Amino acid sequence: MRILLLGATGQVGWELHRALQPLGQVIGVGRNTAALIADLSQPESLRALLRDIKPDVIVNAAAYTAVDKAEDESGLAYAVNAESLHVLAQEAATLHAGLIHFSTDYVFDGAGTTPYHEQDPVNPLSVYGRSKLAGEQAVVASSPAYAIFRTQWVYGTRGNNFLLTMQRLARERSQLNVVNDQFGAPTWCRLLAEATAGVLAQGHGDPVGLLRERSGVYHLSCAGQCTWFDFANAIIARTTPSPGGALARVNPITTAEYPTKARRPTYSVLDNARFHSTFGLRLPDWQTGLELALT
Repeated sequence: MRILLLGATGQVGWELHRALQPLGQVIGVGRNTAALIADLSQPESLRALLRDIKPDVIVNAAAYTAVDKAEDESGLAYAVNAESLHVLAQEAATLHAGLIHFSTDYVFDGAGTTPYHEQDPVNPLSVYGRSKLAGEQAVVASSPAYAIFRTQWVYGTRGNNFLLTMQRLARERSQLNVVNDQFGAPTWCRLLAEATAGVLAQGHGDPVGLLRERSGVYHLSCAGQCTWFDFANAIIARTTPSPGGALARVNPITTAEYPTKARRPTYSVLDNARFHSTFGLRLPDWQTGLELALT
């Protein structure tokens, strides 16, 4: 099996590159890779790359993820998160390839109080959320063999993310103010990668057939829920202070006290039952995921 991995140098892509290796030939591309380059800000440029590689499966871990910056760079956000998906889905159909794409909880407005199901109405609050939703719609419209995995609050032990930021700031400062009225489920990127590999492995040599049979949108995140304040405290409790130093105290604040250019959903916990019932796989609760990440 030939797998084309887009966004191979990102935190999710890096884990995917490792997790997918046992399944076949993995061709990792990104904007900064030494060999093959894939620039999703120029969607039409992807066609030649796909036709040259002729993958059996395309796994897209690339995205424009600067949520606040997207409010001022809507054209770029849509090019990367939506227009490029239109090209990927079209070419996947032409090549009879499967397509796996990662989306986000930000397609919801967060007005609910119970975990979101895949069929619940979407209503993104930000340019980022709207661009990701448009990408989902492009895949559904054009690809006959696909899986869209909506995830949330993704972190890793490399790159730029909440986990590493909290560890750094906790050693540098005496106090931190963290939002305590937004709810989600922190999800370690390695768990996402391993679950994705587990799905493709179920194809038993015919991943395209599997994706064609089970095409759809799936929620894929760790179980449970917490606030950013809860997550920050859990991280700091597992962080070693600098020699001779102490770790910061975390203070809870409201979203109103930490204004951002883009609006975030207040409650965006995802219900993962459909993913589990379809593929027999399940991610652990977020606390266990954090323990695993920091072991």
